[in-house]
Amino acid sequence: MTEKKKDYDEHDVSRIDLTEELYEKYVKGTTFTGSLRQKIRFFRKKYTWILIVGGAKFLKRAIDICAALVLLVLLMPLFIFVVLSIKLTDGGPVMFFQKRVGLWGKEINFPKFRSMVMNAEELKLKLMAENQHDSNKTFKMKKDPRVTWIGRFIRKLSIDELPQLWCVLVGDMSLVGPRPPTVKEVADYTLEDRRRLDVVPGLTCIWQVSGRADIPFDQQVKLDVDYINSQSLLFDFVILLKTIPAVLLGKGAY
Repeated sequence: MTEKKKDYDEHDVSRIDLTEELYEKYVKGTTFTGSLRQKIRFFRKKYTWILIVGGAKFLKRAIDICAALVLLVLLMPLFIFVVLSIKLTDGGPVMFFQKRVGLWGKEINFPKFRSMVMNAEELKLKLMAENQHDSNKTFKMKKDPRVTWIGRFIRKLSIDELPQLWCVLVGDMSLVGPRPPTVKEVADYTLEDRRRLDVVPGLTCIWQVSGRADIPFDQQVKLDVDYINSQSLLFDFVILLKTIPAVLLGKGAY
């Protein structure tokens, strides 16, 4: 690094850049010996970036909390109808809880309205040969025999997913983000697949508005990574708008 050192004229600010030398000095904690103008420029860039990124995260979290609260209240009559329908179908539990994987591998409690028979997980092992996805990392099957009559209705319109608004409210999930995978799915992930865990998981995501379960696993990962690399509040808003027709049309929902 000594050979690459270059003394900058403290008045020639246009030539100042965050070179590898400056990077190592800041990151590794060594003393910075540049001019006052160099210091000011560096810290201006640093804290402007922190303000923009931090501000966007704060605003997204505020929107998540407000939206989740409003929706939980407004959807209460629908919740009561679904609860009674499930209970009257087979007398079993109304809710289905599953461990899912969230931000950076943190396990979260993932609630859904129960849309399948009570021994659905046991029957899944016998149905693996019918998996619609080429990869065994995820399981999707059209006309799944485990789904109840009310289950088909609430799955078609994604009503079974609405209890996850509670996860949004407490911060385990966001309105928009990659869908949280199961623990078993993550165990089979490649290093590239784990890129999906770099952000808070969401209630809806880019591949859900692009075909949902009809999208193969590898394409889901690609779309999620594309979202992570280009995420913004505007992009989230566009995905939320596209979610409405995607849910109403029910394409790829089974």
